[in-house]
Amino acid sequence: MNAAHLRRVTPESFAHYRPGLVALLLDAVQDGASVGFMADLGAEEAADWWDGVKAEVKQGNVLLWVVAEEDQVLATVQLALCQKANGLNRAEVQKLLVLSQARRRGLATQLMTAVEQAAQQHQRGLLFLDTLAGSDAEDFYRALGYELSGLLPDYACNPDGEYKATAIYYKLLSRKSA
Repeated sequence: MNAAHLRRVTPESFAHYRPGLVALLLDAVQDGASVGFMADLGAEEAADWWDGVKAEVKQGNVLLWVVAEEDQVLATVQLALCQKANGLNRAEVQKLLVLSQARRRGLATQLMTAVEQAAQQHQRGLLFLDTLAGSDAEDFYRALGYELSGLLPDYACNPDGEYKATAIYYKLLSRKSA
């Protein structure tokens, strides 16, 4: 088996990764991930959504990474850089997805390390994210040093339409003073 490689996706390289990103999103939703889509998500809708992400990458609002093995995208994550004048110290970790057959290989940890390094390079000292309350993801984020801020009941529904609570996590990388 070839080694998986971490890559930062740019507007120029996006087209190369787009089919794999679409397949990864479809896999995640089919596997029950509550990532903003319903069970009937189709390839066209997934592709359109990724095209929107590409636009955000092009504007510099979002940083995007993939872990790929040959041409197969195995995992991805996004870092949304807050653009508000009073929030330039924060960024949101979004859509950490790992292909169902590629889990437990350390890919998510590799991506989160890249996210934290990039956040520091962009002077973002506070990272935050949300995840399904009670999921294995909570243990993963806590192991990386993220702290639970709180729960929001009935925040979002899973792909099958059942509303679930979300857990909000944060990690302080550095402090900025006003």
